[in-house]
Amino acid sequence: MFSENHKAAGVCYPQGFKAAGVRAGIKKNGNLDVAVIYTEKEAAVAGVFTKNLVAAAPVHLSKIVVGTGTAHAVVANAGCANACTGEQGVHDAEKMAIITAKELNCRADDVIVASTGLIGSNLPMDKMEAGIKAAVKELSREGSVNAGNAIVTTDTYSKTLATEIEIGGVEVRFGAIAKGSGMIRPDMATMLCFITTDADIDQKLLQEALSDANKVSFGCLSVDGDMSTNDTAVILANGAAGNKKIVEHGADYEKFYETLKNICVELVKKIAADGEGATKFLTINVTGAESFEDAKRIGMSVANSPLVKTAFFGQDANPGRTICAVGYSGVKISPEKVTIKFGDLTVYDKGLVTKFDEAAMKKILAEHDIVVDIELGIGNAAATVYTCDLSFQYVKINADYTT
Repeated sequence: MFSENHKAAGVCYPQGFKAAGVRAGIKKNGNLDVAVIYTEKEAAVAGVFTKNLVAAAPVHLSKIVVGTGTAHAVVANAGCANACTGEQGVHDAEKMAIITAKELNCRADDVIVASTGLIGSNLPMDKMEAGIKAAVKELSREGSVNAGNAIVTTDTYSKTLATEIEIGGVEVRFGAIAKGSGMIRPDMATMLCFITTDADIDQKLLQEALSDANKVSFGCLSVDGDMSTNDTAVILANGAAGNKKIVEHGADYEKFYETLKNICVELVKKIAADGEGATKFLTINVTGAESFEDAKRIGMSVANSPLVKTAFFGQDANPGRTICAVGYSGVKISPEKVTIKFGDLTVYDKGLVTKFDEAAMKKILAEHDIVVDIELGIGNAAATVYTCDLSFQYVKINADYTT
């Protein structure tokens, strides 16, 4: 579905979008750190944000922009989260929007603002202003790669996707860039995700589609169980494809939604696989639950267990840790009905840890991608959660984060 030759296009793959990423001196390492994404044609906008009550200033501002229903641009920086910075932080986030709007000749309430990086530091606004102005001058159809690299922090690479579908006989394109590596837990994370599309779609349906996609993607992601102050995922739909506007539920909406959902899920997989210090990518499928919420809760309980995560890092099956996490999840289960598999090997069944082929298990646990299947046997609902292991490197990265 996602063609490799489209990757470089990213958020610029849909018609009418330009992007840029520049060095403004905000990151200590001197790498790209300010990004701008722009559509001259007004776009419908939708967004989902962190549920952390200690949300960063850019989150509050961007919620207001999403509330207007339209936007022309995104401005984002890495290296400073502008979180827990009080009134000064609010002023600085607003100034980011004002500077960007002036350079692009649009309104400040048409600019989404996002930041990521160290919590508790004020933005160096002199550097920020110079960076925004430089980024606007460099806006181009080839700018997605630099924009993606400008928003990463501890990521080892920028996550990017692009694809197209046909709606009503018209080609509709989608593009995305995202970052996220640590401080990742359910209900989003220290994650920034910007999705663009040239589809013409009603703003309320756009918000519905993103909110629903979020539930089974970003809401089912965990690297370390910590919830960030800054997570932001937005989508801009500028209608440049010229398809008949999607204004109600139906075949066109379902096709749009499925594509958006798949994009979000693929980005989540990339983020989980690139978790700080990760050596394993874990997909946890929970089936046979009474509700999606119960299945997700159990999946997250397993995904967030340090003992489970370190067992996979050490390539030690230790299934007792997994069933233990299922049991303390808070969801009512019948242990004698639960079955757990690592790969194709059953490790727990009918209330007992099973005997399994040690050599076969060793091969499974040596792989980078590992699937854990948990069947509860009490209902028909299911959920999939994505996570990674917990390694020595994760501790080192976060022990040294501010030094």
